[in-house]
Order: sequence, then structure tokens, then C-alpha cells
Amino acid sequence: MAQAFIKMLLLVTIFSIRKSDGQFDDWCVADEQTPDDELQKAAFWACENGADCSKIQPNQPCFLPNTIKDHASFAFNSYFQRMKAHGATCYFNAAAFVTDLNPSHGSCKFEIHS
Repeated sequence: MAQAFIKMLLLVTIFSIRKSDGQFDDWCVADEQTPDDELQKAAFWACENGADCSKIQPNQPCFLPNTIKDHASFAFNSYFQRMKAHGATCYFNAAAFVTDLNPSHGSCKFEIHS
């Protein structure tokens, strides 16, 4: 009886954190172990190939903190969210990874697309 209750509680928990379409939210962020020059190259590529990098420009909501890692994370996520329906991944030559932790902070909101 207790085992059945635990299974049911687990199922309710799993389904309560799912979005209505059955998917989990995920974001693409820079890997802290990747050297800055590699992050910079990959972020530039993302910005040139579909990411909206306007929010990481000076005086914009995601400019601060002004680090390559933070700007790369924003660029990677923007590209990933906008292009994943077309088969894009969060790889960026091993400079990024998918997380279920929302990297948004303060007025900087990372986009999410279902």
C-alpha cells in the first residue's frame, strides 16, 4: 500500500513539473571550463547565424555582467531556442551544455521556446 502511494506521488510530481506540451524547459549555457577565446568564437558564430544578441550590447538588460562567459551563454541560448525546431543543438564545439536551471538574472531574461 505504501509503495503504491509513493509511486503515485512520484508520478504526480513528475507530471506537475512538466509543461502542458509534455516537455521540460531547457536552456543552453556556456561551459565554464571552455577557454574564453573559444567561447568568443562560438558566441560570434551564434550571433551571426540566428541568435538575437542585441540584449548583450552596452546599456542593454543582459550586458552586465560584462564577461565572455555570460555573453556567450546568452548568445548560445538565443540561437538554441530560435533554431532547435530546425534541428539545432546546444553543442558549439563542446563549449556549451543544456541545463534545466533558468540562467536569467535581474532584468536579463533568457528566452525559452517550446
